[in-house]
Amino acid sequence: MPDEPLVVIAVFRPAEGAREQVLAALERAIPRVHEEAGCNLYAIQEAPGGVIWMVEHWDSAALLDAHGAGEPVADLNAALDGLLVAPVEVIRLTPIPIGDPHKGAVAA
Repeated sequence: MPDEPLVVIAVFRPAEGAREQVLAALERAIPRVHEEAGCNLYAIQEAPGGVIWMVEHWDSAALLDAHGAGEPVADLNAALDGLLVAPVEVIRLTPIPIGDPHKGAVAA
């Protein structure tokens, strides 16, 4: 299978009282990641209970892997040390496009 675009969800669970520090760490990292090759979307959303979801869209798994091994992620991980109740959960998703091609798949 060719290296195709993919969507990733990363879940951040801030420790009690650490939300603002987690957001500050993400605020420093996100602009750097936006400049990385293959990054089409890298955006955070807040879910009930204070869980922060990062929604990502990458041109390929290879470029996502390079992102994961890069300096912005290393710096973010260091900045998040001790601020989360669990390790960041990273979920790679495979599209199942159904219906309208513009509405039936996540793309950026």
